[in-house]
This record gives sequence, C-alpha cells and structure tokens, in this order.
Amino acid sequence: MAVRPQGAGELLRDARRRIEALTGLPPICPDSPEAGNTTGTLWPQGQMAAFRLPACDGAALQRRLYDERRVEVPLIEWNGRELVRASVQGYDTEADVEALEAAPRVLLPEMAGVVDV
Repeated sequence: MAVRPQGAGELLRDARRRIEALTGLPPICPDSPEAGNTTGTLWPQGQMAAFRLPACDGAALQRRLYDERRVEVPLIEWNGRELVRASVQGYDTEADVEALEAAPRVLLPEMAGVVDV
C-alpha cells in the first residue's frame, strides 16, 4: 500500500469524523478553538484519539473486530461509556482508516444495546 501524503494527524481526524458520523455520537472534544475548545489547541494533533461508541459489550466487540475483520484496537470503558482508541502512524493509509470504519459499520448494528452484565 502506498502511504498517503497527508500526515498521521490529518488521517486520524478523517477517521474520527467518519466514526462519529457512523455512530451519531458527539466528539469527546472539539476540533478547533472556534468549536468551543477553550484551550486554543486543535484535537487531535497527535496520532492517537478516542471515539465514543453506543452501549455495547466492549469486550465482545473488540474480539469480533479482530477475529472477523483483523482490526486491532483497544476498547475501554470510561465514565460508563464505551470508547475505541485508535492510533494512526506515518505508515498507515486511507485503506487502514477505511478498514477501521467498515468493521464497526457491520458489527455495531448487531451489537448496539447488547451489554454484558
């Protein structure tokens, strides 16, 4: 795969927007100072970010993401919410981001609202 000429931060912002559009959930923090970010910093600037997921069994989703789609990302619970943490490196491509987005597109409708108790 050819490396896309954009930086990892831009690729990660693209991934973030796609996953937020998929889930319909708001971002954890805004992309720009104009969007209410009082620190004046853009997010994410780095190569790692977390995205909200609908209520689901995070451990089961994480297993299925890897077993069925070979997408390996940590899923964590924080303040009663499920989050997926993605990191994008200089060698990652648009195809990698598309794989990250496509897997939850298929699996979340099956798993949303299914919570391990």
